[in-house]
Amino acid sequence: MSERRSTEKPEAQELAEKLAGSGLRLTSQRERVYHVLREQSDHPTADEVFLRSRAEMPEISIATVYNTLDALVRCGLVRQVNVDRAATRYCCNMEEHCHFYCEECGKVHDIQFSGGIQDFPIRLPRELAARQVDLSIRGACRNPGACGKKDAANGPDRTAAKNSR
Repeated sequence: MSERRSTEKPEAQELAEKLAGSGLRLTSQRERVYHVLREQSDHPTADEVFLRSRAEMPEISIATVYNTLDALVRCGLVRQVNVDRAATRYCCNMEEHCHFYCEECGKVHDIQFSGGIQDFPIRLPRELAARQVDLSIRGACRNPGACGKKDAANGPDRTAAKNSR
């Protein structure tokens, strides 16, 4: 995960404030799921979030993880990322950016825009105003040796989630 700036609020405080703004309270399960998403910026699926959450909180259920992810999306703390026809992934990077999807290994990488959304190189009709850009770039990692090629049937690291149920 990238280093956090000292001006940012502590994770739990930011989470509690955003949840409260949506009429929800902070629970240990919501805090665990959010922490899992912030630990690594690898755009996990709900199943992957479940497995990681369960490592520290064995009693958490898959339904709780799905409900928590939905709440985090509604609160504006997390984005859904859909780059392929497989499971939805989740991203806690709320800055404007796009995603690069490696078709070889299935990894999703954050790609920063060189300017803001207003500088995005497309022309919108005057009567339209963009608030968000969802852009996915598909390709392959440049270093095939470092690219963890996915299992053709299951995609990357999906077998563990299937076997845990």
